Amino acid sequence: MTAVWGGIVVMVAGCFALKYAGLSVPEGVLQHPVTVRAVELIPAGLLGALIAVQVFADGSSVRVDARLLALGVAAVLLALRVPFLPMVVVSAAVAALVRQV
Repeated sequence: MTAVWGGIVVMVAGCFALKYAGLSVPEGVLQHPVTVRAVELIPAGLLGALIAVQVFADGSSVRVDARLLALGVAAVLLALRVPFLPMVVVSAAVAALVRQV
């Protein structure tokens, strides 16, 4: 067996063990207030991480460019409770204008 197949077997076993461990957690732990609160915050954390990667990453390096300004504009518009679609259009327009300069 090659190293690639060995890695695949280890990953399959690990995924199965993780899934089994999740199904084996007692109901009391799942209903605990701290667990419930943590589960509610996971999507926000993941979305924040995805935004950070898309704004600051350029391949394997970090770059600050028009995307950061567009994110700032979107944050201001979000604070002003502007609807989503106009916020996206304005932020994209700001990024395009900055890139033209």
